[in-house]
Amino acid sequence: MNEMDTNRLEAFSDGVFAVAITLLVLNIKIPGLDSPSSQLPNDASLWSKVRDEWPMLAAYATSFLNIGIMWLNHHRLFHHIKRVDNVLLIINLILLAIIGLVPVATALLAEYIVHPDQHAAAIIYSSVFFLLACCFNVLWRYASYDNRLLGSNVDADSVTSISRQYLAGPVFYLFALGLAWISTPASIIFTFILALYFALPGSPFRSGDIKIHKKADP
Repeated sequence: MNEMDTNRLEAFSDGVFAVAITLLVLNIKIPGLDSPSSQLPNDASLWSKVRDEWPMLAAYATSFLNIGIMWLNHHRLFHHIKRVDNVLLIINLILLAIIGLVPVATALLAEYIVHPDQHAAAIIYSSVFFLLACCFNVLWRYASYDNRLLGSNVDADSVTSISRQYLAGPVFYLFALGLAWISTPASIIFTFILALYFALPGSPFRSGDIKIHKKADP
Protein backbone atom coordinates (compact mmCIF):
# COMPACT_ATOMS: atom_id res chain seq x y z
CA MET A 1 0.00 0.00 0.00
CA ASN A 2 1.51 3.31 -1.09
CA GLU A 3 1.16 5.96 1.60
CA MET A 4 1.73 9.70 1.20
CA ASP A 5 1.45 12.74 3.42
CA THR A 6 -1.77 14.72 3.47
CA ASN A 7 -0.56 18.09 2.14
CA ARG A 8 -1.77 17.75 -1.45
CA LEU A 9 -5.07 16.19 -0.42
CA GLU A 10 -5.78 19.00 2.05
CA ALA A 11 -4.84 21.71 -0.45
CA PHE A 12 -7.05 20.20 -3.15
CA SER A 13 -9.92 19.74 -0.71
CA ASP A 14 -9.66 23.34 0.50
CA GLY A 15 -9.87 24.46 -3.12
CA VAL A 16 -13.04 22.47 -3.78
CA PHE A 17 -14.70 23.78 -0.61
CA ALA A 18 -13.77 27.34 -1.65
CA VAL A 19 -15.14 26.89 -5.18
CA ALA A 20 -18.40 25.45 -3.84
CA ILE A 21 -18.90 28.47 -1.57
CA THR A 22 -18.03 30.83 -4.43
CA LEU A 23 -20.63 29.17 -6.67
CA LEU A 24 -23.23 29.72 -3.96
CA VAL A 25 -22.63 33.47 -4.20
CA LEU A 26 -22.87 33.44 -7.99
CA ASN A 27 -26.39 32.04 -7.72
CA ILE A 28 -27.53 35.33 -6.14
CA LYS A 29 -28.66 37.69 -8.89
CA ILE A 30 -30.59 40.96 -8.36
CA PRO A 31 -32.79 41.67 -11.41
CA GLY A 32 -32.29 44.99 -13.17
CA LEU A 33 -28.65 45.58 -12.23
CA ASP A 34 -27.50 44.78 -15.76
CA SER A 35 -29.52 47.71 -17.14
CA PRO A 36 -27.90 50.92 -18.39
CA SER A 37 -27.07 53.34 -15.56
CA SER A 38 -29.96 55.61 -16.54
CA GLN A 39 -32.41 52.71 -16.08
CA LEU A 40 -31.12 51.30 -12.82
CA PRO A 41 -33.82 50.78 -10.16
CA ASN A 42 -34.26 53.55 -7.60
CA ASP A 43 -33.81 52.96 -3.87
CA ALA A 44 -37.37 51.78 -3.24
CA SER A 45 -37.32 49.47 -6.23
CA LEU A 46 -33.88 48.10 -5.32
CA TRP A 47 -34.96 47.24 -1.76
CA SER A 48 -38.03 45.51 -3.20
CA LYS A 49 -35.90 43.47 -5.60
CA VAL A 50 -33.52 42.47 -2.80
CA ARG A 51 -36.47 41.37 -0.64
CA ASP A 52 -37.79 39.32 -3.55
CA GLU A 53 -34.52 37.38 -3.53
CA TRP A 54 -35.06 36.13 0.04
CA PRO A 55 -35.46 32.49 -1.06
CA MET A 56 -31.98 32.45 -2.59
CA LEU A 57 -30.51 34.39 0.34
CA ALA A 58 -32.05 31.94 2.83
CA ALA A 59 -30.78 28.94 0.86
CA TYR A 60 -27.35 30.59 0.52
CA ALA A 61 -27.06 31.22 4.27
CA THR A 62 -28.03 27.64 5.11
CA SER A 63 -25.65 26.11 2.56
CA PHE A 64 -22.78 28.45 3.44
CA LEU A 65 -23.01 27.52 7.11
CA ASN A 66 -23.17 23.80 6.37
CA ILE A 67 -20.26 23.86 3.92
CA GLY A 68 -18.26 26.03 6.32
CA ILE A 69 -18.80 23.69 9.25
CA MET A 70 -17.99 20.65 7.12
CA TRP A 71 -14.77 22.34 6.00
CA LEU A 72 -13.88 22.95 9.66
CA ASN A 73 -14.52 19.30 10.50
CA HIS A 74 -12.50 18.15 7.48
CA HIS A 75 -9.66 20.37 8.70
CA ARG A 76 -9.90 18.90 12.23
CA LEU A 77 -9.86 15.31 10.97
CA PHE A 78 -6.56 15.92 9.22
CA HIS A 79 -4.98 16.99 12.48
CA HIS A 80 -5.36 13.30 13.30
CA ILE A 81 -4.87 11.80 9.85
CA LYS A 82 -1.20 12.08 8.93
CA ARG A 83 -0.97 9.74 5.93
CA VAL A 84 -3.17 8.94 2.94
CA ASP A 85 -3.44 5.93 0.66
CA ASN A 86 -5.35 5.30 -2.55
CA VAL A 87 -8.53 4.21 -0.78
CA LEU A 88 -8.64 7.36 1.35
CA LEU A 89 -8.03 9.47 -1.75
CA ILE A 90 -11.03 7.88 -3.45
CA ILE A 91 -13.26 8.36 -0.39
CA ASN A 92 -12.20 11.99 -0.17
CA LEU A 93 -12.87 12.49 -3.90
CA ILE A 94 -16.41 11.13 -3.46
CA LEU A 95 -16.93 13.54 -0.55
CA LEU A 96 -15.70 16.45 -2.67
CA ALA A 97 -17.91 15.39 -5.58
CA ILE A 98 -20.93 15.67 -3.29
CA ILE A 99 -19.69 19.04 -1.98
CA GLY A 100 -19.73 20.17 -5.60
CA LEU A 101 -23.45 19.34 -5.78
CA VAL A 102 -24.35 21.72 -2.95
CA PRO A 103 -24.58 24.86 -5.16
CA VAL A 104 -26.83 22.98 -7.61
CA ALA A 105 -29.10 21.72 -4.83
CA THR A 106 -29.13 25.21 -3.29
CA ALA A 107 -30.23 26.86 -6.55
CA LEU A 108 -32.94 24.22 -6.95
CA LEU A 109 -34.16 24.73 -3.40
CA ALA A 110 -34.28 28.52 -3.84
CA GLU A 111 -36.66 28.13 -6.77
CA TYR A 112 -39.07 25.92 -4.85
CA ILE A 113 -38.86 27.33 -1.33
CA VAL A 114 -41.82 29.60 -2.10
CA HIS A 115 -43.89 26.51 -2.95
CA PRO A 116 -44.08 24.66 0.40
CA ASP A 117 -46.42 22.07 -1.07
CA GLN A 118 -43.62 20.91 -3.41
CA HIS A 119 -41.08 18.68 -1.65
CA ALA A 120 -38.74 17.29 -4.34
CA ALA A 121 -36.21 20.15 -4.17
CA ALA A 122 -36.00 19.95 -0.37
CA ILE A 123 -35.60 16.17 -0.56
CA ILE A 124 -32.71 16.52 -3.03
CA TYR A 125 -31.13 19.26 -0.90
CA SER A 126 -31.39 17.24 2.33
CA SER A 127 -30.15 14.10 0.57
CA VAL A 128 -26.94 15.89 -0.44
CA PHE A 129 -26.15 16.77 3.18
CA PHE A 130 -27.10 13.30 4.40
CA LEU A 131 -24.67 11.78 1.89
CA LEU A 132 -21.97 14.22 3.00
CA ALA A 133 -22.44 13.20 6.63
CA CYS A 134 -22.16 9.54 5.61
CA CYS A 135 -18.99 10.23 3.60
CA PHE A 136 -17.39 11.95 6.58
CA ASN A 137 -18.10 8.85 8.66
CA VAL A 138 -16.65 6.49 6.06
CA LEU A 139 -13.53 8.66 5.64
CA TRP A 140 -12.90 8.86 9.38
CA ARG A 141 -13.62 5.21 10.12
CA TYR A 142 -11.38 4.02 7.31
CA ALA A 143 -8.49 6.23 8.41
CA SER A 144 -8.90 5.51 12.13
CA TYR A 145 -9.44 1.73 11.96
CA ASP A 146 -6.52 0.23 13.90
CA ASN A 147 -4.94 3.72 13.65
CA ARG A 148 -4.38 2.88 9.98
CA LEU A 149 -3.51 6.42 8.83
CA LEU A 150 -3.35 8.37 12.08
CA GLY A 151 -0.35 10.05 13.68
CA SER A 152 1.75 7.92 15.99
CA ASN A 153 1.00 10.03 19.09
CA VAL A 154 -2.72 10.57 18.61
CA ASP A 155 -4.78 10.21 21.78
CA ALA A 156 -6.77 6.94 21.74
CA ASP A 157 -9.60 8.35 23.86
CA SER A 158 -10.02 11.23 21.44
CA VAL A 159 -10.20 8.85 18.47
CA THR A 160 -12.84 6.74 20.21
CA SER A 161 -14.81 9.85 21.15
CA ILE A 162 -14.83 11.20 17.59
CA SER A 163 -15.84 7.81 16.18
CA ARG A 164 -18.78 7.69 18.55
CA GLN A 165 -19.80 11.30 18.08
CA TYR A 166 -19.62 11.21 14.28
CA LEU A 167 -22.54 8.79 14.32
CA ALA A 168 -24.77 11.77 15.18
CA GLY A 169 -24.26 13.50 11.83
CA PRO A 170 -26.05 11.00 9.54
CA VAL A 171 -28.83 10.53 12.10
CA PHE A 172 -29.57 14.26 12.30
CA TYR A 173 -29.39 14.77 8.54
CA LEU A 174 -31.58 11.72 7.98
CA PHE A 175 -34.14 13.37 10.23
CA ALA A 176 -33.89 16.53 8.09
CA LEU A 177 -34.44 14.37 5.01
CA GLY A 178 -37.53 12.86 6.61
CA LEU A 179 -38.83 16.35 7.38
CA ALA A 180 -38.37 17.30 3.72
CA TRP A 181 -41.04 14.77 2.74
CA ILE A 182 -43.48 16.46 5.11
CA SER A 183 -42.56 20.14 5.31
CA THR A 184 -40.02 21.99 3.16
CA PRO A 185 -39.72 25.01 5.53
CA ALA A 186 -39.28 22.76 8.57
CA SER A 187 -36.52 20.80 6.82
CA ILE A 188 -34.65 23.97 5.83
CA ILE A 189 -34.94 25.46 9.32
CA PHE A 190 -33.73 22.22 10.90
CA THR A 191 -30.75 22.04 8.50
CA PHE A 192 -29.87 25.64 9.38
CA ILE A 193 -30.10 24.84 13.11
CA LEU A 194 -27.86 21.80 12.58
CA ALA A 195 -25.15 24.03 11.08
CA LEU A 196 -25.35 26.37 14.07
CA TYR A 197 -25.34 23.43 16.48
CA PHE A 198 -22.22 21.85 15.00
CA ALA A 199 -20.51 25.26 15.07
CA LEU A 200 -21.04 25.71 18.82
CA PRO A 201 -18.10 24.96 21.13
CA GLY A 202 -20.09 22.38 23.08
CA SER A 203 -21.48 20.44 20.12
CA PRO A 204 -20.55 16.76 19.63
CA PHE A 205 -18.26 17.46 16.66
CA ARG A 206 -16.52 20.23 18.59
CA SER A 207 -16.31 18.42 21.93
CA GLY A 208 -14.30 15.71 20.20
CA ASP A 209 -11.68 18.19 19.09
CA ILE A 210 -8.11 17.13 18.83
CA LYS A 211 -6.31 15.97 21.93
CA ILE A 212 -2.74 15.11 21.03
CA HIS A 213 -0.05 14.75 23.61
CA LYS A 214 2.43 16.41 21.30
CA LYS A 215 2.54 17.23 17.64
CA ALA A 216 1.80 14.02 15.83
CA ASP A 217 4.60 12.58 13.74
CA PRO A 218 3.91 11.67 10.13
